[in-house]
Amino acid sequence: MGQQILLYWPNIIGYIRIGLLFSAWAAHETPAVFIILYSISISLDGVDGWLARKLGQTSRFGAWLDVVVDNVGRGMLWSQLYEWGWLVSAVEWCVFVCNHSSRGDHWKNSFSSSPPIIRAIMDKGFRTPLGLWVVSGLHCLPVWLYCSQKGLLSRWMFLPPWIQTLVTGLLAAGRLLALLVEIWCIRTHIDFLTSDDTDNKKG
Repeated sequence: MGQQILLYWPNIIGYIRIGLLFSAWAAHETPAVFIILYSISISLDGVDGWLARKLGQTSRFGAWLDVVVDNVGRGMLWSQLYEWGWLVSAVEWCVFVCNHSSRGDHWKNSFSSSPPIIRAIMDKGFRTPLGLWVVSGLHCLPVWLYCSQKGLLSRWMFLPPWIQTLVTGLLAAGRLLALLVEIWCIRTHIDFLTSDDTDNKKG
């Protein structure tokens, strides 16, 4: 049964997404190709979860793989955008380790005791207006910044500078809200680790 999980359709989509991301990375200097490949990968991120529920093929591996692919994609893009982009990726990987080691594959539903703002962001697995804003900042901000660096917002979308600035600000605000959740996850994991050490000493 364990090997069969690797061939679940949602996980096969995950493998396809990885291939798309590496292809996008290779085409980084060709914006038209990069945007198409990267956008398809992001779009498939919404398909695998739906398909897993539809086919009854949810699994711990699938939940893990989904976040890994997301982090690889965003990490690749952030590191291409800025010299300090690795730092954004490092925080996301740190949160991934924290969530999956202490909260498991149901980490999205483990925020009932968090502060109200964290609960509001995480409510219904990000399926709220606030959650959508945060997810947009998380996924779309690096793509938007890539388009800005390559001049695509002006040449392809014909957006005036004020609209470019406004959208950048909104996406950046969403990403900062995501950072708030990330800091909470890291802090609570540190609490978990230190309380575990205290219990062991008492034992």
